[in-house]
Amino acid sequence: MSANTLVDEERLARARAALAEKPDGVIEALADQAGVSPADVLAVLPAGSVIRLPAADFGAVWSDLASWGDVLFIVHTSDIVLEVDGPLPQGSESHGWFNIHGDSPIGGHIRKANCFGIALVDRPFHGRRSCSVWFMNDQGRAMFKVFVPRDEARELREPQLKKFEALFEQKR
Repeated sequence: MSANTLVDEERLARARAALAEKPDGVIEALADQAGVSPADVLAVLPAGSVIRLPAADFGAVWSDLASWGDVLFIVHTSDIVLEVDGPLPQGSESHGWFNIHGDSPIGGHIRKANCFGIALVDRPFHGRRSCSVWFMNDQGRAMFKVFVPRDEARELREPQLKKFEALFEQKR
């Protein structure tokens, strides 16, 4: 066993312990508590909860998400959790950026080259099912996340949930 393998196993053991304490908690908070990355916590979620995709799937996954209608777009850092409801514009690439503009409150520029991978996540969150797509950087943190939004009764919106489930099954 190499020293790196031992370090990885220790890190994942800390992630498992944090997840065991609060299995439906905020991934970033669990990671901070355990001194690991959010990717480490995603790695120890129960089997079938996460599907990992390569960064090369960015365009195809984004195009799929852009067909969902309204979504919840979240950027979560140590300083802010920014949540925006709206449809994802299709996006285009120029000058090293993936540019998103259109008839939506969601707009801006994404450094697509910093996307290290994508995670489709279906897990409990504060006692309710939560379905999201995480675009991850090379530090194991989410660049941003796209969630199936909730309706007035706090239930997942059916049209977007069906699209998430179809994407999840397609990539399984």
